[in-house]
Amino acid sequence: MIEEKLFGVIMEEINIGAKVQEFRKARGISLRELAANTSLSASMLSQVENSSVNPSINTLKSIAEALQVPLFKFFKDDPLPDKLIVRKGQYKIIGKEGKEVLYKLLTPDVSGMIEFCLMEIPAGVTSADVPREHSGEEVAFVISGETDIYLSGEIYHLNEGDGMKIPPFSPHRWINCSKKTVKVIFAVTPPSF
Repeated sequence: MIEEKLFGVIMEEINIGAKVQEFRKARGISLRELAANTSLSASMLSQVENSSVNPSINTLKSIAEALQVPLFKFFKDDPLPDKLIVRKGQYKIIGKEGKEVLYKLLTPDVSGMIEFCLMEIPAGVTSADVPREHSGEEVAFVISGETDIYLSGEIYHLNEGDGMKIPPFSPHRWINCSKKTVKVIFAVTPPSF
């Protein structure tokens, strides 16, 4: 179980391992099959499912991709007072502020056709160990700072106020070489986080 306080929001009693196991079994995939589709061993996946190990964001991304499940589906879906509005401070959050990429879900959930997120990349941090792709189309807008994005073998530099379209199935990762946190808002359809 994880209990962490991020931006004043307490994420309580989130059993990520149970969710991983639930999605894996729903797809009829064995631990060995899942391991073959990720960079993890069956033993490590077993430890994740048994909550013996707390997976990193990149590990969870690999598992989500292999299971074809949006990343946010692994986290408890707390009911909001209003299913259409996400109030300040009530974002679903993945990541640790200042230490790794932090994602804030700006839509109430990922059940619709589009998802809207805020990504914060601390200085000197990348969004993933290796470029990742997803089936959805993505549009990103840098609201503060500057960053590089590695996209399909090319590196593009984006400054505050720049926007970019990321086509479906395009391997990409964000790289913050600056000394300041970068904030990027992005929309993805269909939802994949």
